[in-house]
Amino acid sequence: MLNWAKQFSIFLFLDSNSYNNVYSSYECLLAAGSVHTINDGRSDLLSELNDLHEDRQDWIFGHINYDHKNSLEPKLVSRHPVKNGFADIQFFIPGTVCHINTAQTVFTIESFDDPAVVYKAICERKAVESKPLPSLQFKSTTGKEEYIETIAKLRSHIADGDCYEINYCCEGYCEHVDVEPLQVFDALNTLSPAPFSAYYRCDDKYMMCASPERYLRKTGSKILSQPIKGTARRYNDNEQDEAIKENLRNDIKERTENVMITDLVRNDLARSCETGSINVDELFGIYTFPQVHQMISTVSGTLKQGVPFTDAIHYSFPIGSMTGAPKYKVMQLIDKYEQSRRELFSGTVGYISPAGDFDFNVIIRSLFYNAGTKYLSYQTGGAITYDSVAEKEWDEMRLKAWALERIFA
Repeated sequence: MLNWAKQFSIFLFLDSNSYNNVYSSYECLLAAGSVHTINDGRSDLLSELNDLHEDRQDWIFGHINYDHKNSLEPKLVSRHPVKNGFADIQFFIPGTVCHINTAQTVFTIESFDDPAVVYKAICERKAVESKPLPSLQFKSTTGKEEYIETIAKLRSHIADGDCYEINYCCEGYCEHVDVEPLQVFDALNTLSPAPFSAYYRCDDKYMMCASPERYLRKTGSKILSQPIKGTARRYNDNEQDEAIKENLRNDIKERTENVMITDLVRNDLARSCETGSINVDELFGIYTFPQVHQMISTVSGTLKQGVPFTDAIHYSFPIGSMTGAPKYKVMQLIDKYEQSRRELFSGTVGYISPAGDFDFNVIIRSLFYNAGTKYLSYQTGGAITYDSVAEKEWDEMRLKAWALERIFA
């Protein structure tokens, strides 16, 4: 199916990798080709997206860059240059949508072309070939010494009352490299299968994503978000691995970070949801992935009657787990202290169904490739609080980076 999709200049593949989640609707979806596209940096484009859906009542797929914050909050800026090149916000009505239900028993094709012809063309394509990727050495925008100095400055901001939690990230990159994006995604998804994985192409720009985090889901009038804060390395020894998981569950710093972000998400959802409808369905849930254990909380609410469903996105973006609190101030500090423009990193990709339901991920644990400039990159980081220990934060950031770099070892 993905080899078949390579012929299109735009497609988005979303894969849950068989994680049995009560909130999941599909095992996977593929949107290929575009019959209508909207993209711009305007703050009202989300309203246009709502109008487009009301008019067409069709599938819509797409992305929102982290830097769309500058359109939502005009006084914010992004001082670093664009390298990956994704539009700030882009959505498209696909020519073809393929999806498999969560029970993995039904494969459905919805297309402006004859679905039988599409199915035949997919079946005639060869499966993805797992070939060795080139051996690459990634450079970093931030060395360990500078990283530790920056953590000290961020802790000073917290001590001064400017903020109480900030997400700080660093970029790894390779220049002038030739890679086959589908092979990169196949390798990443094989080693790090995640419930919100995605493979995305916009012309010569690609994203290969192994995200474990949901940003926002709408089912009927219910809005749900699942912020992640809290990470622990996994071990091969079962007894040691279980001990690490239990330590994460009881770690005061990790719980503090998680509850701060959970509270931020509660406040964000309250702006678009009915008064009194916000609920924390789960606090400090521990979930296990191939490389790490994660602490995840679940927050839900009921969308206000008579408002555009895109209000839930408008009033909660950028994603709280990737900014910090208070959100406006930490976005200023992020731009001041980080050495790269985030672009699609810590933004979101996802779908809107014909019924008006949607599901969007948080773009983390991802590689970005511009085939025109041959630029390959990623960004990783973590939440910084006053209790953060710089050396441990460095180790966590490098653990996340290693999970991406190792497919090129």
